[in-house]
Amino acid sequence: MKKKKEIPQHKFHIKKGDKVLVIAGNSKGVEGEVLAVIVDKDRAVVAGANIMTKHIKPSAKKPEGGRIQIEAPLHISNLMLIDPKTGKPTRIGRKLVEVEGKMKIFRYSKVSGEIIK
Repeated sequence: MKKKKEIPQHKFHIKKGDKVLVIAGNSKGVEGEVLAVIVDKDRAVVAGANIMTKHIKPSAKKPEGGRIQIEAPLHISNLMLIDPKTGKPTRIGRKLVEVEGKMKIFRYSKVSGEIIK
């Protein structure tokens, strides 16, 4: 019996809802919000970045068919988080902070030192 390949669980520097800057690729320089993170493929979908045209066949919902514009996923390494305090791209660190008697890990900006919620 074959064993399934285990997918390693990564800790990404971005999460859904974060504001990011695209630092590489055709959409370089575009700022947008992360709409989805695809963990097993190390990719994220960013609003307004990496726009692709998809051809739609006629169906009951859309009888005329046609072409639609959608955001395609970008590799996570091509994204950089925007610091909420300064508004500039920043690297991310992690630190333990005591909250209500419990230790929790938070992301923080390497530029300003501010904790990112």
